[in-house]
Parts: sequence; C-alpha cells; structure tokens
Amino acid sequence: MKPPQAGIVAVVDDEESIRETVAFALKREGYSVETYADGASAWSAFQKTLPGLVLLDVLMPQMDGLELCRKLRGASETLPILFLTSRDDELDRVLGLELGADDYLCKPFSMRELMARVKVLFRRVALLGRPPASEADVLRVGSLLLDFERYQVHWKDAPVALTVTEFLILRALVRHPGHVKSRKQLMDEGYPYDAYVSERTIDSHIKRLRSKFAQIDPDFEAIDTVHGVGYRYRET
Repeated sequence: MKPPQAGIVAVVDDEESIRETVAFALKREGYSVETYADGASAWSAFQKTLPGLVLLDVLMPQMDGLELCRKLRGASETLPILFLTSRDDELDRVLGLELGADDYLCKPFSMRELMARVKVLFRRVALLGRPPASEADVLRVGSLLLDFERYQVHWKDAPVALTVTEFLILRALVRHPGHVKSRKQLMDEGYPYDAYVSERTIDSHIKRLRSKFAQIDPDFEAIDTVHGVGYRYRET
C-alpha cells in the first residue's frame, strides 16, 4: 500500500447527487477527486494507494463507513477522515470518532463549511512534527496549551486528541477565561459556515471534550456549565 497522496480527496457515499456535488466543489478548489459508491470498492482502491483525505458516509452497501474507517485507520494513523452523517445518527457519529475519524459534518451541510474543514485537515497533516512558527501560534492558559497552526492541544504536557470542531470550540472558550460563551457563540466558532448545527450538538461536543481531558486527568474540571446561558473555561 502506497502512502497517502497529498491533494487527492476520496468521496465515498452511495448518494450520487452528494458525490457529484461534493466532487464539483472540491475540483473548483483545486483538489483532485476520486468518488466511490460503496465502502467495498473504495477499500479495494485504497489497498493500492491511499488518498490524501477521505470524506465518508456512514450507511452504505457492501461495507459501511464505520468498517471502512476502521480499516483505514489500521492502514494509516494520520490519514484525515471526515464523516458525512445524518443529523439524527448521533450514535454513528460517536462511533466514527471512537474509530479514529477526525471530524464529521451533518447532512445537509454547507459547501463552504466542508471546504473549510478539508483545508484545515490537510494543513494539520502537513504540519505534523514541525515546531510552531512563532509564539503567536501558541496559547498557554495554566495547564493548557493550544497550538493554533496544528490544531493540537496539550494538558499538563500530555497530548489531547481533539477533532477540528472540538478544537475550535475549546479555543473559543479559552481565549477569554472566566467569560461565559453562549451555545450560539460556540456554534458560530465551531461551525462558522454551517446553518444546520443545533445547541444539542454543542452540548455533545462539550461532553466529549470533558471526557477526553478526564481520560488524561480525572480531576479535570476546567469547563463549567452556566445553566441557561452556556459554558465557561476556568483557568486552573
């Protein structure tokens, strides 16, 4: 199996209209695109050469997106994988993230939002292992360190594996410690081009953020819920 090919995006979705629309938008941005109607045909091709990034539907014939994600993550730890999911399939989204997907967008989604996520994921892979360009790219707040260029986070010097969305939401909270951010503000920060995000989605992301930090530090309590308003990052 050849290493991932930078600049090539694979779109794996059994809905022809989505494949065509997404492929058109990607090509307009200058990316090379490969499309597949099911997981099995995609995996057959990927065993020869991996693309640079995979956009992946969950429910597909022959091999679903979750199984394909598992196989892809076994082949490459750094290959960017973004799920395109139904708004109602929260369980599938959580399973996808646990299997190693980098992020997800809910259908219907904004093409501007999708293109923004693709650019971020490619940039994050390109910068893996490189030192920060300057101190301006890094924010330190107590035990927390955020690297804005790489979308990476450390807590007490331990890396915390966050999705792009989780990073953007955490960044919104951390930039102003002690200030309360409403769910609407966090929606705008985490999904700047997507009009279909709900407050429930933000609550789910906050829950996962807390869980990921708690896996590293069981005493982590830096993200407060302000009932009826939103959330606040408390410097520790």
